[in-house]
Amino acid sequence: MKVLVPVKRVVDYNVKVRVKADGSGVDTANAKMSMNPFDEIAVEEAVRLREAGVASEVLVVSAGLVNCQETLRTAMAIGADRALLIETDVDLQPLAVAKLLKSVCENEQPQLVLCGKQAIDDDANQTGQMLAALMNWPQATFASKVQLADGKATVVREIDGGMETVEMALPAVISVDLRLNEPRYATLPNIMKAKKKPLDVITPAALGVDVVPRLKMLSVAEPPKRAAGIKLAGVAELVAKLKNEGVIA
Repeated sequence: MKVLVPVKRVVDYNVKVRVKADGSGVDTANAKMSMNPFDEIAVEEAVRLREAGVASEVLVVSAGLVNCQETLRTAMAIGADRALLIETDVDLQPLAVAKLLKSVCENEQPQLVLCGKQAIDDDANQTGQMLAALMNWPQATFASKVQLADGKATVVREIDGGMETVEMALPAVISVDLRLNEPRYATLPNIMKAKKKPLDVITPAALGVDVVPRLKMLSVAEPPKRAAGIKLAGVAELVAKLKNEGVIA
């Protein structure tokens, strides 16, 4: 069974992002970049499935600039078998990514797509669902446990107020949550081995996909700063302030 894992290169989660002076976006100049944490969990789960003998191959896919090769090499250092970069300088939106992945799925014929539930840069949480719709495959989102057997996937997923267990036939799309696993550390020997693993590069045009953005970002702004707290003498003053400032009737 082949498992396909999409991965995205994002600003490292430890970095405090800054908005550009003109409000056109986030300043990524000289910012540390890394693999999206949810995607890293998906890669780890796919590698575990291969190590358990459930999967035979793990293919990681990324779309973006040539620098995304670093992210793909990291995924292969974790244990992925090979990688594919869809190279483009277009600012890709979820629907475009889903269409690219659909074309890759049609070419590669994976039985399972494991993806992060969302990317930490745009927090869209759309690509996995869109891919499942385009492929007409069953899907499970926010997975905290995945089991494969007899051509079916059993997924425990997190919902409001508890956990839900669903079963679906393969091929399928599963988006993973933080509690699914703890990604392993990529050791130096594995990093060196990853440099020799195959990494193919293609373009959206080669896949026959139009990636022109459908949405236009108007502006990006930092959230307003919180006002400083104040000390009050007692409950009476608190109630008076709440009434005068219109917080309570």
